[in-house]
Amino acid sequence: MPEPAPILQPHPQARRPLPRTLAGATVLQIVPSLRDSSAARAALEVTAGLLQSGARAFIAGDGGALVGKLQTIGGEWIPLVNDTMNPLKLRRNAKLLERMLAAERVDIVHAYSAGAAWSALAATAQMPMWLVTSLHEGPLPKGRLRSFYASALARGDRVIATSSYAAGRAIARFAIERERMAVVPRSVDTHLFDPARMDKRRLAAFRMAARIHGGERVVLVPGRIAAANGQHVTVEAARILADRGMRGVVFVLAGDDQSHRNYSRALIARIKRYGLDPIFRISALFHDAAAAFAAADVVVLPSLESPVSGRLAAEAQAMARPVIATQAGVLPECVLAPPRMPDALRSGWIVRPGQPVELAGAISTVLRLDETAYQALAARARQFAQFMFSPESVVAATRAVYTSLLARDR
Repeated sequence: MPEPAPILQPHPQARRPLPRTLAGATVLQIVPSLRDSSAARAALEVTAGLLQSGARAFIAGDGGALVGKLQTIGGEWIPLVNDTMNPLKLRRNAKLLERMLAAERVDIVHAYSAGAAWSALAATAQMPMWLVTSLHEGPLPKGRLRSFYASALARGDRVIATSSYAAGRAIARFAIERERMAVVPRSVDTHLFDPARMDKRRLAAFRMAARIHGGERVVLVPGRIAAANGQHVTVEAARILADRGMRGVVFVLAGDDQSHRNYSRALIARIKRYGLDPIFRISALFHDAAAAFAAADVVVLPSLESPVSGRLAAEAQAMARPVIATQAGVLPECVLAPPRMPDALRSGWIVRPGQPVELAGAISTVLRLDETAYQALAARARQFAQFMFSPESVVAATRAVYTSLLARDR
């Protein structure tokens, strides 16, 4: 039987006059550390946006390489080791935070981890400020103890999830009121993933590593080679296309092939059994993702289970590449396709997981487009990625969460 959702009390409300806008407000973000991580990068991007809005911005967390960058842009760092579930350390952190929040008259606290959320809840219990929490990417923790600790992230005045899929799961698991949920995707560096900035030498290096010859069309399947990621479905789709007479197309599996060795060996054996060796490449050691996307004509994500995030779909579209993804978990949110969008607005295709005939049909459709239609599709993919996943868009969405709280009457 599923575990019952814990009964959570939202963040308690205290009173003092708070600013109505970010101009003049003070915001503290709490991350595990300022080492290079998705949470630290997100907090740094938000800090830059807050400073542009006239707010004062702090980040609390363990040290790391990004401290200097934070200080360079005008943010302030507070050393705080908070990546812990030790009750004594959480209580000590709460006391430290309580003193700091009062001294700096903080208006919004944004916690990016369960440990930070527990300490922030205790520190702000009797203080007039808003609490924002960000749910982790990936599956929700299992077990009563882990679920109990994670439940702190469900008690913010606003709870941010990186996708509607993740938000729905959290609402069901923790009984969060829908009006407290906000969806803000994880950003993608749309300056790094930009086809206009791609150096031809990087592109040539990937083509050489993947043994792609001039004139060959490229179907790229990025990501760790594992059963859950469905590369074997792509092999079946390639077999169907080969039987239909498809020529001049190569399939490149670009990702770690060592973590699931039994599956990798079985996949290679299947490719050889079908006689598809000449059109399949495995490029496990090449780490320039932008160059790999630039070399592709279409990017395929044949996942059988929801990936942790839709990052690969976002990066591929930022590189102006159409994406074919499955209906698994978060992926449909990351691609514009019918029935969610009209055909004229599509940036890719969504197919059912484990359906090689559907996948083969989508691949064939992309590769049969004339140059004008393909370039229009590629441009829509890039535009969608910039609108949805660029750092500027994600920061604007986060600031909107903050301003909605500041404008609200308690």
